[in-house]
Amino acid sequence: MARKSLAEMEQSLSQSKARERIEALFDADSFVETGKFVGPEGQTASVITGYGLVDGATVYAFSQDISVKGGAMNKAAALKLSKLYSMAVKNGCPVVGIYDSKGGDMTEGSVMLDSYAYITKSAAKLSGVVPQISYVAGLCAGTAAMIACMADFVIVNEKSEFFMTAPFVSADDTFEGAGTAANAAKSGTAAITVKDDTVASEEIKKLLRILPSNNLELSGNDYYAENDAAVTSDLKADAMVKAIADKNSVTELYKDFGTAAYTALGSISWKTVGFIATDKADEKLSANDCAKIARFVSFCDAFSIPVITVLDSDGIGGTQAAELAGSVRDAAKLAQVYSSATTVKIALITDKAYGSAYCAVAPANDMVLAYENSVISAADPKAAVIFLKGDLLDGSNESALVEEYKDNEASVFTLAAQGSVDRIIDPDETRAALLSALDTFEGKRVHTPQRKHINFVY
Repeated sequence: MARKSLAEMEQSLSQSKARERIEALFDADSFVETGKFVGPEGQTASVITGYGLVDGATVYAFSQDISVKGGAMNKAAALKLSKLYSMAVKNGCPVVGIYDSKGGDMTEGSVMLDSYAYITKSAAKLSGVVPQISYVAGLCAGTAAMIACMADFVIVNEKSEFFMTAPFVSADDTFEGAGTAANAAKSGTAAITVKDDTVASEEIKKLLRILPSNNLELSGNDYYAENDAAVTSDLKADAMVKAIADKNSVTELYKDFGTAAYTALGSISWKTVGFIATDKADEKLSANDCAKIARFVSFCDAFSIPVITVLDSDGIGGTQAAELAGSVRDAAKLAQVYSSATTVKIALITDKAYGSAYCAVAPANDMVLAYENSVISAADPKAAVIFLKGDLLDGSNESALVEEYKDNEASVFTLAAQGSVDRIIDPDETRAALLSALDTFEGKRVHTPQRKHINFVY
């Protein structure tokens, strides 16, 4: 049999949706495919791998090809992926994984298990070294779902299926929504939900533009545009962050997970910043909110991205149901992550900072800014008055005593006199004050005790 030419070999490669998805990520004509002809018995492998440029920066990517053996994970696919991960970590470049597969190649038996195990180990080694973004474009199940979820951010197509165990074969198959993109968003698994591949590609590129290539590089947004929006004290969460950040730089993450907390990546005067706000809804922080914020701060810390926290909260929720669900665990995680993070941390108190929400967040920051009318208290002012001045209550003076408590013990000026608040600012000074704080701590150095890592609460 005559040997095929290179042109004939390339013509035999699958012209699939998987190839369209991976090529759409990169600048025109910059995608270079690696391991083109790796495959079992001369066949095409079930994953496409390669690298290219996204706005001029090198990015590595892979795309599972469901048109080839159902996108099955096998020895050939594992070989291609392991080489891709190796190149990415050597060169300090981000990795984008596009998932669409029916699972492992059962015909390979234990070899297939070893393939999954090797890829799991490779993905874990990259964590905190280079950014990893997963896009669940179609079916992603079992071990593949676990690997996809190990990425820094998971983007899911609203029509995708994403689960560890198929809902239709599990014992408790009565739960509606299991395995759907909507459930992945509500459970905090998915950071962003998109309607199609085109929007997914746009969201991936937006993240790549603002993230550093690796943990040794500084990050910034090349699309910096000055913001002329007015910052006022009545702005909340998304509106406040978008008024502070560079115009069109903000990408909200985990929108449907945790109803009170807001997390987003953006920039201020080109500098990439992780934004957190605790007033997305008029309610106390829940266990999900605490977990959401802690996860985000941990990511920012890994890549030395400064964190700005807009603190306006009545505290951390403490219902009996929450206690039974272990809410104290997530509250402890929140406090522990903030305290251990060595990246630059700036807190802005805009209104209320009560109890455990204040204690878990504010003291761990490098600088605390506050608006003049902010109230900072160990408990809700009404509860504090009942506890501290219960003997003075006569049924008609409660409101007056509460206001007196706010104006004195809980006043931002009282906290400033104690050294707990570093600057009291007007809302129209917000952007300039935050930028000044970021510039001041740009050369921050922290010496921590010798240890392998924090024993984080999980």
